[in-house]
Amino acid sequence: MSRPTEGKSSDQALALYQELRARGSSTYDELTVELGLSGPEAQSCWAELSQLGLITEPSRDEAAAVAVVDPEVALLRMLAQEQRDIRDRQQRAEDRYAAIEDLAARYMRGGGATHAEIEIEVLTSRRRIQQTLEDLSDTVKDEIASMHPGALPTGEFLEQGLARDRRLLESGAQVRAIYQQRFAAVPALAEFFRRQIELGVEVRLAPVVPLNMILSDRRFALLPIDPDNHEAGAVLARGSALVRSYLALYEYCWHTSSTYGHIEQRRGGERLTEQQHAAIRMLAAGMKDEKIARSLGVSLRTLSRVMSEVMQELGTTSRFEAGVRAAKLGWLD
Repeated sequence: MSRPTEGKSSDQALALYQELRARGSSTYDELTVELGLSGPEAQSCWAELSQLGLITEPSRDEAAAVAVVDPEVALLRMLAQEQRDIRDRQQRAEDRYAAIEDLAARYMRGGGATHAEIEIEVLTSRRRIQQTLEDLSDTVKDEIASMHPGALPTGEFLEQGLARDRRLLESGAQVRAIYQQRFAAVPALAEFFRRQIELGVEVRLAPVVPLNMILSDRRFALLPIDPDNHEAGAVLARGSALVRSYLALYEYCWHTSSTYGHIEQRRGGERLTEQQHAAIRMLAAGMKDEKIARSLGVSLRTLSRVMSEVMQELGTTSRFEAGVRAAKLGWLD
């Protein structure tokens, strides 16, 4: 039987919810049978309702009663959870950078790096971040390296980027850039990558780019406070003692990416897309669904569909089994 489309699955989930709301409560088994849903259809519908908080019973026990939750209540709960998550992320960011400042001010100085060699500046103003970007570009002597997980604005922004790259290359600097591979399918961005290469920029593509980062002359690093929240601001790290760690991360991403226009053939799994390969790799690395979905730029429901397709391709019935089998086939190398 062919897999239902997302639209059909969502309609079925709505019908299931309306029937459950009319009854007040029921069981998985009863409603699945009475609505004539197949096993995969029922599983998809219950998963959607559970994700939206519209049912109270999170288990998949077919004999357990499932109670309905009012949409307004579910919405308020979801908003409250999102607010808690935002506060937690802000607190983690503050704790992380307090630790970095402590490390830079005390331990690294004690290990041989003087205070003057290390400096961290937190940038929260959009204008200050833009000025810092311009300063880094204007003061480059040897090399500037960047990576970008999101799509770039088109039009004048790209033209300004090309003019900046041309100026840097003419001054003798090396310019490197890593972009997320899926943006090569956007005509305007594909043309931008091509023109960068013509100028002399070294361009590489990767299925997953972890965060925005700009490195200048191995002495400056500009990166986000929170990779999941672009509005949180940025951090400018000065001093080779700190920047070496960021440079190591960049070099890893560089060597695991592909030169634009020369994507290497993978061993096995030729029928999987780049998105599917990236998803199975991140799953095998222990990443949560929310983080995988954000890295791929898709919704949780789309990620669920992608993983179902991967499991079908591998002939497995669970994600754990899919990860083990993908490793045995060499897909994770």
